[in-house]
Amino acid sequence: MDEKADLHLHTVYSDGALPAETLLQEAKLAGLTTVSITDHDHTGAIDEAIALGERLGIEVIPGVELSTNVGSLEIHLLGYFFDHRNPKLQDYLALFRAERLKRAERIVEKLNELSIPLTLEAVLRRVGRGSVGRPHIATALLEEGLTGSYHEAFLKYIGFGRPAYEEKYQISPRDAISLISEAGGLSFIAHPGSAIEESVLLGLIKEGVDGIEVIHPSHSMERTAHYRGIVGEYFLLASGGSDFHGGKKGDRDALGRYYIPQTDVDIMRHRLH
Repeated sequence: MDEKADLHLHTVYSDGALPAETLLQEAKLAGLTTVSITDHDHTGAIDEAIALGERLGIEVIPGVELSTNVGSLEIHLLGYFFDHRNPKLQDYLALFRAERLKRAERIVEKLNELSIPLTLEAVLRRVGRGSVGRPHIATALLEEGLTGSYHEAFLKYIGFGRPAYEEKYQISPRDAISLISEAGGLSFIAHPGSAIEESVLLGLIKEGVDGIEVIHPSHSMERTAHYRGIVGEYFLLASGGSDFHGGKKGDRDALGRYYIPQTDVDIMRHRLH
């Protein structure tokens, strides 16, 4: 039986619920042999995860998830196999995290204008060592008794088009692809089935992206087969994973269910060399 690889996992360094140690232990129980931690704009969990993986017999590939935009469309790119200590990459990630904090401040200000008494301090208590995002704001709203549910926070207040929504700081896909490439890595279009039209997908391929995340909880079997076809047609690489957030997004059963075979990882490594 082929070994399982999940190349889309989140920890407390972004919007995941679990620290690297717990996440790796759960990955082991789920039968995974290769993983990538792809926190948003942060690589803080990678060194710890690599050391833990060596003890548990799990290969940990350096990863990250970056937000880019094409017009008004937000597109996420996944980076793998890069040097996570690369100074230029780390400078950009620090900038992204600083902009995330400014965005959180603006969202809290808008919520206050709506007579919702959330404080930035309450949000940051839910962030810990990671980069702040809307999931932390939604969690704070729920735990402070200011909304009925996590999803209601997005639907009523902080989701796209809602009264407290604020645009995220983003770069172009071309710049993100270059950033990952210059650090020695490979770039992949994350979960394209959620919002990316075919013309945009082909545009990203022309920009030089290395592959597509074909396996994702949001992809139907038909979508997965479709993206596998595009990967073959354009000589791209295939990635995939559970997009696991430790149960924060109703995904407790995703770990071990959504994965790619080790052969896909081997092909990535061959392309690098």
